Amino acid sequence: MPARIIGFLLVAAFAVTLVPGPAAAEERTVFGTIVRLDPARGELVVRDAAGASWSYKAEADAGIDLSVFRPGDRVKVSIGRATPLNMITAADPLRKGDRVEKAAY
Repeated sequence: MPARIIGFLLVAAFAVTLVPGPAAAEERTVFGTIVRLDPARGELVVRDAAGASWSYKAEADAGIDLSVFRPGDRVKVSIGRATPLNMITAADPLRKGDRVEKAAY
């Protein structure tokens, strides 16, 4: 009987590894309005349509020029790497390959 239980647990553990995880590994894109902006420090806060605020800090080598934006601009912020959805940080880093673009929505 214990061999059956162990076999069942091994099969169950293997089956769990076949189930795809959450979509956190995909690019994350936020559409919203800039509510706070500090181009000199590379910081911006975007509020989405649901009222959630998203804070970002552009790294120096990211190639993102925040001086072209103003508070009130509608933007699309895309992070092109795996980012856990439950990650709580002061600000998501914007790195090379990430994008901040004016949005026409």
